[in-house]
Amino acid sequence: MPNEQKVTRKLRAILSADVKGYSILMADDEIFTIKTLKEYQNIISDCINQYNGRVVDSPGDNLLAEFASAVDVVQCAVDIQNKLKKENERLVKEKRLEFRIGINIGDVVHDGDRIYGDGVNIAARIEGLADPGGICVSRSAYDQIKKKVGFEYAYLGEHSVKNISEPVRIYKVLMTPVGAGKQIREEKKPSKLKWIVITGGSFVVIVLIILTGLYWKYIHLPTPENIDPENKMTFDLPKGPSIAVLPFDNMTGDPEEEFFCDGITENIISSLSQIPKLLVIARNSTFVFKGTKINIQQVGKELNAAYVIEGSIQKSKEQIRITVQLIDTKSGHHLWAEQYNRGLKDIFKLQDEITLSIMKAMQITLTGGAQFRTRFEGIDDLQVAIKLFKAFDYFFQLNAEGNNLSRQEILDIIDIDPKISNAYTLLAATYLQDLQYGTCKSNMICFGKATEAIRTALLLDENNSDAHLLIGWLFVMKKNHNNAIASLKRSISLNPNNADAYSMLGFILAMSDQPSEGIKYVKKAIFLNPFSPPFYYHHLGICYRDMKEYDKAIAAFKRSIQIQPDSILSPVGLIVTYNFSGQKEKAYKLGLDVLKLEPNFSAEKYVKAAPFKTRDQITRFKQALLNAGLPE
Repeated sequence: MPNEQKVTRKLRAILSADVKGYSILMADDEIFTIKTLKEYQNIISDCINQYNGRVVDSPGDNLLAEFASAVDVVQCAVDIQNKLKKENERLVKEKRLEFRIGINIGDVVHDGDRIYGDGVNIAARIEGLADPGGICVSRSAYDQIKKKVGFEYAYLGEHSVKNISEPVRIYKVLMTPVGAGKQIREEKKPSKLKWIVITGGSFVVIVLIILTGLYWKYIHLPTPENIDPENKMTFDLPKGPSIAVLPFDNMTGDPEEEFFCDGITENIISSLSQIPKLLVIARNSTFVFKGTKINIQQVGKELNAAYVIEGSIQKSKEQIRITVQLIDTKSGHHLWAEQYNRGLKDIFKLQDEITLSIMKAMQITLTGGAQFRTRFEGIDDLQVAIKLFKAFDYFFQLNAEGNNLSRQEILDIIDIDPKISNAYTLLAATYLQDLQYGTCKSNMICFGKATEAIRTALLLDENNSDAHLLIGWLFVMKKNHNNAIASLKRSISLNPNNADAYSMLGFILAMSDQPSEGIKYVKKAIFLNPFSPPFYYHHLGICYRDMKEYDKAIAAFKRSIQIQPDSILSPVGLIVTYNFSGQKEKAYKLGLDVLKLEPNFSAEKYVKAAPFKTRDQITRFKQALLNAGLPE
């Protein structure tokens, strides 16, 4: 804590920086990463000194600096990124250290050489929103530099900052000097909307009509008369679940609380928008329904939303009650509802709790099945939950790039909270996938890291179903089918809703020459998780193919490819199926597509990695790939 006798307050421009994916870079090559980090930190420090700044602290990959001038700090940040970009161009992509920079102007507390306060916290939050190699600034910084520094800016919207009551407006610095102060995307003007409401009566209608006309004319969207109201829903709904968060009803009886209610709604929209593959309808569309009598089915049609969140807020002097509901717009059925009663002092924590509950309900109801509930048990940190959602999504892309991105998110989670058992199970899965994709520098190292992560997961939770699933996977990799089957059955006994375990068990039974038994488990997986990931259908295709039901196998493989077109697993399975069913021309054409996805594909390496139980399986599978023109 600062020493009160030495404390002074000053207005400062703060620069906060860190390396994106630093944990995974360290895990990959610790010596090289530390050496490169020191070199880059020297470059950054030299730039900061050149622009009259001061390095306050630089623990690990983080760096904090202060400046007296907003212009200096932005010019310095751009100079830093340009110099580091040149340094990174000498390195392969996997070795690059890409810094993110956040800039804020605010009040800070000086305690000797250290600085504290909201100004520092906001800069650190902004840094996390920047792209690798990019720069983001707060509204306070943007106002100071927009006409003084020759760069364009993109408005990224409002973002909540922990322990800061008001959301912070964020801008991305576009580092090519073109138009000083120009915004690529304009921000909304809430103050004008507030004035329109205050003026009341018929004038509101006139102003809204004018604004509507300007909106359609200048934002270059289709004009209302070009949309046939009878055919408004003739186009397909967006792929993946879509949801609209309607403005929460103000039940306090005090019109002054409208902004409070709107703030909670906006916070939920912002957080839900971070869930992969969940399409969240924009605020400016949902707030059209504010203060109106709502028909849920009609809202769904007008907003193209399959689901709606609605809620209400009651507030007394010291207490608040928030009621939230998740509704299917087609049927009108309530899928989930919850009521929260808390003290007002806990409001920000409560917002995160509500958002997290909605996120879990959405994933359980729509995408992850009941197994998702256990994977998020005990997680009450909203940002950790969002990272875990992203990690699972990247992982199920089933390609090397998604696997690496998943691991980055997981290592970030472990940095935040090292006691989440399911973070280690997913970390182990990424190392096992490295073996599958052939991206391990050493198979022994990947096996070792996977084993260590599983061991840690079980130390944290000995009944972790996914950990036993992964033990089964380890046995699969070692071609120990009997132990794999036993481990997967153990996983299912610990969590009878673990759809992934059912699918994997079905796959291993098929590879053990028991496809008719295996297909029962794969079908159970699809029943438990209707929004099944592609590998469920891949396993289904294997079972049908080995049962010689080729038409059904082809349909299953195609379904898997439709969900995940950039993975080679199901295309390879489909090539073999075409070959077995005598459709050699189709097999050859698909082989060309596989080579586009994986130019270094080798039939020999692929069959060696696959967990076949018998020599006959390996021979037949490899010959089918060679018959399709794939290289040995």
